[in-house]
Amino acid sequence: MAVSARRIFTRVLATILLVAVIAAAVVAFIFRQDLRDHIAASQFEPTDEVVALTERIDLAPRGHRVFWATRPTLDASQTFNEQCAQVDHIEEGHVLGCYVGGQIHLFYITDERLNGIIEVTAVHELLHAGFARLGDEQRATLVARLNELYAELSEADPVLEERMQVYQGLSKTAFANELHSVLGTEVRELPLWLEEHYATWLEDRTLIVDYFDDYRSVFDDLKRQADALQNELAALRADVEQRTAAYEADVERYNSEWADFLRRNEAFEFSGNPDEFYRLRDDFYDRRAVLGQEREQLNADIARYEELRTQLMALSELNHELTQQLDSELAPPAASLVEEVA
Repeated sequence: MAVSARRIFTRVLATILLVAVIAAAVVAFIFRQDLRDHIAASQFEPTDEVVALTERIDLAPRGHRVFWATRPTLDASQTFNEQCAQVDHIEEGHVLGCYVGGQIHLFYITDERLNGIIEVTAVHELLHAGFARLGDEQRATLVARLNELYAELSEADPVLEERMQVYQGLSKTAFANELHSVLGTEVRELPLWLEEHYATWLEDRTLIVDYFDDYRSVFDDLKRQADALQNELAALRADVEQRTAAYEADVERYNSEWADFLRRNEAFEFSGNPDEFYRLRDDFYDRRAVLGQEREQLNADIARYEELRTQLMALSELNHELTQQLDSELAPPAASLVEEVA
């Protein structure tokens, strides 16, 4: 009996162990991506810059884990272009980051005037990584809801519609993937269901949108100033041209009438009527003074025009300078060791 009981116990224990192993295998299969992320994140050795960046974007635990699992890089050299060579569309004319081969690469912009752009790009790419980790059913549901939401939002938000134009050639799923990253980093007011979704990755999504607004405001302010200057220049130019034409006509008329006055005086036409002579002469003096004042005002307005044009050129140069900071194609070559000449 004792032997039989032991056999039964052994069989039950073996069955339990088998079930446990099978259950563990099932769990491991279901959560295989999370396990991979845990392992990859724990093995990742971030640079000081990546650590600081991670702190600034305030990720939720899963977002932090996935971000480090993608082994993010920050590079300001041509190496970045090599890393993101597969990108087939660009953010407003420039590639600022990419999620390729399971890894996030970020163009390292250090100009303080563009603070926030790396943070926004990092989260943009993190959300691509998050999108890639969704199950097929989850992804299909999210794609449908995102595309439906975009149809609603784009009607009321032409800025968002213009922003997404660069992705219009993509498939619905790829478009939704990009929309998923854009909405999460650039749009402040979103439905509760989507906010709850983003909370999986971000502790404070408004922080990221603040970063976006901060760096975009630099370019928006430049554009507003440039538009205002261009409008003022156009109005001032039209006014000066009109007044200059009138001034030149008045000067021509004055010179003709003054010459006629001198001719009449030389012909002694006023010898019998000196009062008329002095009246006409004083009238000419007054007209000359008025013409002089108009000339001075025109010259002042022309000088003002040149001043405004100089300001516009300075804004254009500043905009060009900042835009160049975003152009990874202008990045220096990757650093390499050069052998010392013996």
